[in-house]
Amino acid sequence: MDAITQTWPWYVSGFIIGMVMLLLNYFGKVFGMSSNIRTLCTIAGAGKFSEFFRFDWKSQIWNLVVLAGAMLGGFVAVHYMSDPTNVDINPQTIEQLATLNIDAPNGKLAPEALFGNEVFSSPKMLAILLIGGILIGFGSRYAGGCTSGHAISGLSNLQLPSLKAVIGFFVGGLIMAHFLLPLIF
Repeated sequence: MDAITQTWPWYVSGFIIGMVMLLLNYFGKVFGMSSNIRTLCTIAGAGKFSEFFRFDWKSQIWNLVVLAGAMLGGFVAVHYMSDPTNVDINPQTIEQLATLNIDAPNGKLAPEALFGNEVFSSPKMLAILLIGGILIGFGSRYAGGCTSGHAISGLSNLQLPSLKAVIGFFVGGLIMAHFLLPLIF
């Protein structure tokens, strides 16, 4: 059971992701989570209002199964298979979080101050979540896909637009972490 509950080395996880991508390429499928939003909107009837949502959503049903599996897998992992003793965060990261008045995650991957339930009772944090969600949605649409679609699927297919998007994701993340996050907190 320890092999399942402990964090896997990068080379094991990377190998599994690579094998999944080979299988998807073999079957002619393209992986990406943001495409599920388009499919869900189409199922809900958004095609009545926009041409973008008029497509055969049934051809993408397999990707909805991936979405459901990711949600179920995340729930099972957090509630039944997580061992907080194996999370080792760099002490410099903990110090940097402390300068922003964010407590150390204490054995979790994410600090409670940012990802706990009390976030939903703070108007400031709700505004940050709303604005961040809108920006992520706009960015995913503008870039032609999300981080998982570009970084995993696009790069494995050697697509230049995906390389440009991934570089943009990293640059944006660095700008956010080093310049904007201290202004917000």
